[in-house]
Amino acid sequence: MKNSQHLKAYVQMHPDNKMAWYLLGKEYYKNGQQGKANYCFNQAGEVYEAFEHSKVPADMLKQYEDGLLQSARERQAGRLRKRRVLLALMLLLLLLIPAAVAPGVSQESSEAPDGENAAVALTELPASDEEETPAVQPSLSFTAVGADAVSGGQGLAGILQKAQTPSATAMLSMERAGKWLVWKKKLPLAATLAKSGDGRVVYQSYNPAVCDCQPPDPAEIKKQAELWQEKQEELAVLWSAMRAYKTGKGALPGSLQELVKPFPANWLGGTTPLMKEEFGPLRGAAAGIAAVPSPSPQPAVTPAAGSTGQGQTSGGSPEAGSGAGGTEMPFFTAPLTIIVDKQKHRLAVTSGNIILRNYAVGLGGDNTPEGNFVIRDKVVNPNGRDNGEFGSRGMQLSDSNYAIHGTNEPESIGKDESLGCIRMSRKDVEELFAMVPMGTKVQISKGVLPEELAVPEDRFPSDAPPNQTNPHKVYHWLN
Repeated sequence: MKNSQHLKAYVQMHPDNKMAWYLLGKEYYKNGQQGKANYCFNQAGEVYEAFEHSKVPADMLKQYEDGLLQSARERQAGRLRKRRVLLALMLLLLLLIPAAVAPGVSQESSEAPDGENAAVALTELPASDEEETPAVQPSLSFTAVGADAVSGGQGLAGILQKAQTPSATAMLSMERAGKWLVWKKKLPLAATLAKSGDGRVVYQSYNPAVCDCQPPDPAEIKKQAELWQEKQEELAVLWSAMRAYKTGKGALPGSLQELVKPFPANWLGGTTPLMKEEFGPLRGAAAGIAAVPSPSPQPAVTPAAGSTGQGQTSGGSPEAGSGAGGTEMPFFTAPLTIIVDKQKHRLAVTSGNIILRNYAVGLGGDNTPEGNFVIRDKVVNPNGRDNGEFGSRGMQLSDSNYAIHGTNEPESIGKDESLGCIRMSRKDVEELFAMVPMGTKVQISKGVLPEELAVPEDRFPSDAPPNQTNPHKVYHWLN
């Protein structure tokens, strides 16, 4: 381990010495620290390739290593001598300088009471075996990736670029379920990426399974992450509504109010204060989405102390980036889509390959049609009251007699007892009504969703204005 410490000190002083990186990697490898060894070998680059695939005499490597170690030891010894001399001078000064006493105050009375003396302890701090972990910068942005993409720092610099942050990005981890990534409240903090002064990106893992370091306290980052997640859900709903409106009308909405007009022009079930605040910037981003700039070259990634392994970018959306004028895009840029799995009795709200919600539903077996539909009418209290056979919300599928709606038979959820419609519990259907706009695509098939539910305790705001009823029509869906 002593050799490792000296070589580590050497590469800190000479980061461009590829041979030193290679030798440090060999030391880590001998000590069983495979992750650190791999990182050092990556830094060694062509030196690693040359020496691992050639017949270089072992004594030649040993001679070179001894030279580096001797240089590092001499440098450390010099630093220790200077520190000891400085410490001795300071102690000597403390002995020679007499204590200062205020006029008219005796030496005894000048002593402070116990516990109030401003005593200074001079100690020589030993050299740490771990590198200093860089603090997360104030301008922190967030993203979410698959848990399998954050096992190490290599290849993750693109996340920092995609997040459009000037200094640092915190990565939250989503579980994988087959081809899906599952978005849940309070996603765990996986890692941070922070730009250092020399243009590199420092990777700090918060996963004890891949990091033998002591990361900084994540409490404040987690608090900010929860707020970021809430914001991204609301932006996903607004973004999807704006795109659905453009598909149906041929142009983006001019104001937020155009999305919440009375039935049948109620594209959205309701709005939030954040939607009012973000409508203008988001509309500008939507207008300039075709002008998304090409990615710039990615910076190198330097793992923080104890970081190991390699990873790959995952999660988010392929369209994430900047809109017109550099406006930051929302995390969920793929439009919201409803997926219904007849085999699992599940209905999911998705964006790209990410599941935001996964509800249990009641179906009609073979009576429930498979295929592609869109949400047409969005109706509050389709029976004229909130406790009728269609419950408090209904969303018609295209021009068919099928709909997604509530039910006055909650025990039928998870079973095939309807005449073909998709039944949901009251809380679930009201949240779905609030999240998916008119024009949302609906795909009904079998065996495509995970079994595990994804339903948060704190629901998306689902209060709907009273002007979204339809007193002029009696619905005869195949309940």
